[in-house]
Amino acid sequence: MMSAQPGIDANVLVIGGGPVGMGLAIELGQRGVDVLVVEKYHQPQQVPKGQNLTQRTMEHFHFWGIEDELRAARTIPPEYGIGGLTAYGTLLGDHHYDWLQRELVRPYYFTDNERLPQYATEAVLRERAGELPSVKTLFGWACTSVDQTAEHVTAQLVNKTTGEEKTVSAPWLVGCDGSKSAVREAAGIDQDRSEHDKLMVLLVFKSKQLHELLARFPGKSFYNVLHPELEGYWQFFGRVDLGDTWFFHAPVPLGTTRDNFDFAGYLHKAVGAQFDVSFQHIGFWDLRVAIAKTYSKGRIFIAGDAAHSHPPYGGYGINTGLEDARNLGWKLAASLSGWGGDGLLDSYDEERRPVFASTAHDFIEKAIASDKAFLATYDPVKDPGAFEKEWAARGSGARGEVNAYAPNYAGSSLVFGPKDAQSSALGGHSDKARPGHHLTPKQLSDGRNVYQALGDGLTLISLDDDNLVAAEFAQVAADLHMPLTIISDDIGSAAGQYGARYILVRPDQFVCWVGDDLSPGDAEIILRQSAGHTLQTPRAERIA
Repeated sequence: MMSAQPGIDANVLVIGGGPVGMGLAIELGQRGVDVLVVEKYHQPQQVPKGQNLTQRTMEHFHFWGIEDELRAARTIPPEYGIGGLTAYGTLLGDHHYDWLQRELVRPYYFTDNERLPQYATEAVLRERAGELPSVKTLFGWACTSVDQTAEHVTAQLVNKTTGEEKTVSAPWLVGCDGSKSAVREAAGIDQDRSEHDKLMVLLVFKSKQLHELLARFPGKSFYNVLHPELEGYWQFFGRVDLGDTWFFHAPVPLGTTRDNFDFAGYLHKAVGAQFDVSFQHIGFWDLRVAIAKTYSKGRIFIAGDAAHSHPPYGGYGINTGLEDARNLGWKLAASLSGWGGDGLLDSYDEERRPVFASTAHDFIEKAIASDKAFLATYDPVKDPGAFEKEWAARGSGARGEVNAYAPNYAGSSLVFGPKDAQSSALGGHSDKARPGHHLTPKQLSDGRNVYQALGDGLTLISLDDDNLVAAEFAQVAADLHMPLTIISDDIGSAAGQYGARYILVRPDQFVCWVGDDLSPGDAEIILRQSAGHTLQTPRAERIA
C-alpha cells in the first residue's frame, strides 16, 4: 500500500463521489494508493440518468471486481432486453427502427453491455470502495476552496449538516464534482462551450398504461422520437424499471417552469396516445456541449462532467467519465509508485480531451444536425416513397454508428502508432491489435481469454515459441522497476488474428506497441515511452 506521508491526508484527494469519483477511487485503491473521497451527498441522488453502460464500461467493472454485483442491481429483468428504437412523429407511429445496437460490437469486448439507473450503479461502486482499506470517504462534506503549491494541494471542506470546517491535503487532487465543478473554477480552468439555446426538461413519472401501450416493442428499454417541429432535438423515453417508472427529456419553450406547462399533454403528444401519468420529478437543464481547455493544472486534475459535458444523447456521458477514471487512475498510481515517467500524467489530457471533442463533434452534434436535415427534407405524407427509402437507410446507418464509435489514442505520445495518427472517438472495431486502440479479447491455447491473463501493470503478449523477445522485455522491465506480466502462447491463430507476434498492452487494456521482431535496445525504448519517460529521439525515428 502507498500510504500518505505524515501531515498529508491521502496520496490523492477525489472531490465528488459520483460514479466517476468512486470509479477512480476504486482504480487507485486496488493499486494500493491512499485515497480520500469527499462527497456532499450521503446517499446517491434518485434521478435515473446515466443508464446505458457500454461493453467497454463493463470491462471496468470486471476489473474492479464488481461486474456480477452491478448486473444484479439492474432494475429491468435480464430476460426482457435493454435495446432501443427510434420513431418518427410519435412513439406509436408507423415508422421506427432499432437504435444504438451495442450488441453488434460485442465480439470486440470481454463483457456484455448493461443498463440500470445511475443511482443503482453508484450504490454498487460505493460498496466496493468501502471494501478497500486504502479508500476513505467523507460523505456529507462539500469542498469550498482549493489551493496548490509545488508539492501538494489543499482543499477546504465544510460539513453540510453541522457547518464544521476542516482542511485536507494531498500530493494530487482530482475534481469529479460535475458540470458546475468548484474544483475546475478554483483551478482557473476555462471551458469551450457550444450553446444550443435550448431549455430541456427531465421528467420522472410512473405509468403502467405506457408500459401496456409499448408492449408492441418487446425487449426495448429506451425510445427516441424524432418530430419535425423540434428540428433534430430528441424526445427521449427511458424505462427505469419494467412496467411502472419512466424518465423523459425533451426541449421545452424558454421560460417553462414546473407550473406553467402541460407536461402530461406533452408526453401524450410524443407517444401518440393518452395514458395515466404520476410525476415524481420535474427538472430543467440547458442544452450545451462544454469541454475544459485543459484537463489538468499543476497538481489538480478534472474528470467526468467536470471536464466535459453534453446532452444525454447516445449514452456517452457516464461511459466517457468512467474511461477518464481508468486512464487517469493507472497513471497516478504509476507516478506515485515511481515507474511512471515525467510525461505520463500529461498524457491524460493529451489522450482524453481529443476523444471527448470527437465524441461531441462526430457523434452527438453530428446526430442533431443529421436529424434536423432529415426532418426538413423528408415527409411521409408529401413524398412517402422518398421518405421510406431514406428511413430505411437511416436504420442501416444506425448500425454503422455503433461500430464507428471506438475511442482510441492512436496519436498519443505513449503509443507507437502511425506518424500522423490522431486520437479520436472514431476508430472502428477490428481483431487486429493496433497501437492506441482497445485490445480485442481472444482465446489462448490454455482455454483462458487473454483478458483473464492480463496483469495490473504492462502486459506483453508473446504469440511465439521463441521467448528471447519476452526475456529481453522481462529483463528491461526488472531493471526499470516496471510491473510487467508476460503471456506466452504459441497459438498461431491468435497471432494471425492480432496481426502481430508481440503486443504490449497498458493497464487500461489499450495497446502500446505491436511488432514481429526486435532490435537490440528496442525493448527499453518501448517500455520507457509507454510509461511516459521522455526520449531524446521521436518515436517514429526509433521504432519502425
